[in-house]
Amino acid sequence: MKIGLVLHELHRSENDLAQKLLHVSERHKVDHEIYHLARDLARWSQHHVREIAEIGRHYDQDLDPEPEGEHGLTEKLREKGSELIGRRSHAALLMLVDLREVYTMASGVSADWEMLAQAAQGIKHHDLLDVTQRCHPDTLRQLRWANAMLKVNSTQILIS
Repeated sequence: MKIGLVLHELHRSENDLAQKLLHVSERHKVDHEIYHLARDLARWSQHHVREIAEIGRHYDQDLDPEPEGEHGLTEKLREKGSELIGRRSHAALLMLVDLREVYTMASGVSADWEMLAQAAQGIKHHDLLDVTQRCHPDTLRQLRWANAMLKVNSTQILIS
């Protein structure tokens, strides 16, 4: 079975998505909605990393249950840069790029959850299916949030 490989990739992808959301949050700290919601959404992916590591043991995967963390200095530099840049036009365009990347990453993670759910159903592994049913809806919400923020910010940024 290749389920272990999918779990390994999903673990990496969820970690990457969490890191990207934290990065977006820090970079666009002056936009309070982006800052706070991106941090909340990052915690969801961090929770998924733990769930994947737990179920991964059943598939001979030794995955780190602790999500990758931000380095303190890097985080502070990004936050300070965000404060200095503020809402200037190039920062606003950068936000669109960042939101597009979140949307694209969340789409990939969603596809991985879907593949895993289909495989779990096919082989009747109910524990694995339960994990997909708990985590995939969060990823879909992350995807919808990124899409909504792209729509709202595109209108404000590209027209003005």
